Amino acid sequence: MSKTNNFIFVVLHIVAWLIFVGLCIEAGALIVNFVYSLFKPEIVAYLYEKLDLSDMYARSKWAYFGMYSFILVISVMKAVMFYIVIRLLIKLDLSKPFSSFVSEQISLISYFTFSIGILSFIARQTAKNLLHRGYEIDQLDKFWVDSQAFILMAAVIYVIATIFKKGIELQNEQDLTV
Repeated sequence: MSKTNNFIFVVLHIVAWLIFVGLCIEAGALIVNFVYSLFKPEIVAYLYEKLDLSDMYARSKWAYFGMYSFILVISVMKAVMFYIVIRLLIKLDLSKPFSSFVSEQISLISYFTFSIGILSFIARQTAKNLLHRGYEIDQLDKFWVDSQAFILMAAVIYVIATIFKKGIELQNEQDLTV
């Protein structure tokens, strides 16, 4: 492996760690917001994202818990997805990249990406439904604005995973013939 490839790989590893830590902080902050909103709602205006859904809570606990559940699940799934990316980067051997572990991890990343996209899309449609019922949802749009991007990204990652599976098959055939 050349020095340039090694440098780029190290930079990608660092960037993945930074994104993972940021997503963990975001998920943790949103969980703290949720807990505080239940027990001390007056403090929520000073917390992360100032996500105050007290009006929604007063009108319908089901809508409140549903929207917060979407927010929390999506943020935790993003953090888990980047944990899988980091695990992949740690165990990836660039001298022999076509391994079953790499293929499984890339497939898992595509499934998580697709799930995040679908959940984001469902959450956005649910929020639009709540908007038509008179709920204030302006604060929520930033949590699922990128649903289509995640679905498209999942398709691309799935294609890459399929290519890796085929690469493993070809590598195994070549190993058997030599």
